[in-house]
Amino acid sequence: MLSRSLHRVAIIGGGPAGFYTAQHLLKKGPCDLHVDIYDQSPTPFGLVRYGVAPHHQDVKNVTKQFSELARSDRFSFIGNCADSVDTLANQYGAVVVACGASEDRKLNIPGEGLSGVLSAREFVGWYNGVPENRDLLVDLSGDTAVICGLGNVALDVATMLLAPIPFLESTDIAEHALAQLRRSNIKKVFLAGRRGPLQAAFTIKEVKELIRLADCRHVLNPADFEQFSDADLATLARPRKRLTKLLCDTALGKLSAAESQRRQQASKEWEMLFRRSPVEILSSHDDGKVSGVKMEVNDVEDGRVVPTGCYEHIPCNMVVRSIGYRASPLGYGGDVEFDEERGVLRNQAGRTTQPGVYCSGWIKKGPSGTIVDTMHDAMETAESVLEDLAAGICPPTSPFCKHREEVVYFDEWERINEAEVERGRAVGKPREKVVSIDEMLSIAHVKG
Repeated sequence: MLSRSLHRVAIIGGGPAGFYTAQHLLKKGPCDLHVDIYDQSPTPFGLVRYGVAPHHQDVKNVTKQFSELARSDRFSFIGNCADSVDTLANQYGAVVVACGASEDRKLNIPGEGLSGVLSAREFVGWYNGVPENRDLLVDLSGDTAVICGLGNVALDVATMLLAPIPFLESTDIAEHALAQLRRSNIKKVFLAGRRGPLQAAFTIKEVKELIRLADCRHVLNPADFEQFSDADLATLARPRKRLTKLLCDTALGKLSAAESQRRQQASKEWEMLFRRSPVEILSSHDDGKVSGVKMEVNDVEDGRVVPTGCYEHIPCNMVVRSIGYRASPLGYGGDVEFDEERGVLRNQAGRTTQPGVYCSGWIKKGPSGTIVDTMHDAMETAESVLEDLAAGICPPTSPFCKHREEVVYFDEWERINEAEVERGRAVGKPREKVVSIDEMLSIAHVKG
């Protein structure tokens, strides 16, 4: 136990934002700086563990870097602990809120409460082994799903619904989800977005994966892409230019004989619908189950959606809402102000409206961007903390006893990790996630 006053920083949230903030603090801060990360889950790594798609193991490699940090004697991970900002502010010189965006954005249309309507957050949690989502009611008995949204999460959801089972069996998908997907009848997935191809939020990696998915053909309406000339593409920023060119080539390009045959033989299909806004989720019976989605056709003027008053009906058995996340407005205490319109904490370079309390990641800037964006954002917040430490705004604090029987420290998490990897090895997967909090704690706190 530390025996003298130190500069101590608490970070609430053990995802990428929290770990990157801690990394920069320890790299650039004074040698007496100690960082504790608190997370309400027994497991670290946040969305890297529970949000990244199971087949994106390359993205998950960042946990090796975070694990090296966690083994530093100037760092502690304290899992299964939900201490409040107010509590920690009384014990630390600085508190960084990095708890992300835990709520879904709603469509706010009739029928959204029907059986068969899920949020992407819930569905992703279900297949990624989030304990609170393991018993989610996912009905895959129908043959058609509609995903409302055209971001990377929407494309990941489509991939999970359509991917061949042998492909999924080589990932770290949760076993309960894999078992149900083996029995799935889903053959067709629509992906619908309010605006046009130039405003689509997905990136080239995700759409390439979907285009190349085995035993699956794609449908892109040529009329959505015939308007784009080479001169138009030349004016776009490079990432958008590459993405739009890929979509144009896919929609308008001449098929080879092999590709034509592959598409004809495919048993599953996805179709991308641009300029479509869901206005009602329909049920044809009194059983409260989804039977379709009523869509309004839009025009797009200068990037803005302009409704046309024309409607389409898409029959389906399942709807997944994937229009983004927002942070919870509750639980920050003190003088920390929440911006309801933007869904973030009010801040300047990570400094909230309460001195000594900071924010990093999605709770700071909103739920968008890549893990690299999160890293740069975390560095900005860490610099603000270090400036305030140097200015004496965040004073050193005396050590205190954190040990409580129910919390999980990083060495105890590593027992859970070892158990998961061992279970995965037995079935040819990178890991088999433990999806019960009680079982996690039992493994973490084993004696001997």
